[in-house]
Amino acid sequence: MSGILYIVATPIGNMKDITYRSVEILQSVDIIACEDTRVTGRLCDHYSIPTKRIAVHHHTKPEKLQELVREIVRGMKVVYVSDAGTPGISDPGNQLVNAAIEKGVQVTPIPGPSAVTALLSIAGINTQTFIFMAYPPHKKGRKTFFEKICNATEPVVYYDSVHRIIKNLTLLGEMMPDANVIVGRELTKMFEEIKRGSPNEILQYFSENPSKVKGEFVVLVSH
Repeated sequence: MSGILYIVATPIGNMKDITYRSVEILQSVDIIACEDTRVTGRLCDHYSIPTKRIAVHHHTKPEKLQELVREIVRGMKVVYVSDAGTPGISDPGNQLVNAAIEKGVQVTPIPGPSAVTALLSIAGINTQTFIFMAYPPHKKGRKTFFEKICNATEPVVYYDSVHRIIKNLTLLGEMMPDANVIVGRELTKMFEEIKRGSPNEILQYFSENPSKVKGEFVVLVSH
């Protein structure tokens, strides 16, 4: 009898944001496949989850994925988690899910934290439709990325890194000076911060407070 693959969302910062159901599933399965066993290990230690962990990430070879899927087909119950948030949303997980679907395995989502939905929920704008664009390219294609944002008729959400947030806000300010921007930094964590304004207003804030250019960023842009 075939087993099951659970896709479990984990906290993006605050450990208390995990659901009761997620903890129960993590405790009850045979294996936790995770992006980084050390990162997931901290979560497991916090909630006394003794389940065996194995690494499955972007660089995992297809043969290993197929081997894991075969174990699920034989009856094993497996969880997949990324380092934080909901797997498959700009995080690993898609390849394992696809391999499982191809073999007829039941794949069940266990919903929970996501930086995208967290920021959208406090936007205060119409978000019946929106566009998610993951991370801006490092170099090639970066201008095209922001041109798409300029031309979008719906709000656009994307992730950004501490290394490029200033450059990207500068480019956004040049291309869309009148845009409404919300930047969420370190959401759910101790130093959580949410800034609202035009690209140049937010750029000025971070330029004047370089100590704030730390952590993880999610950005919402609307006309």
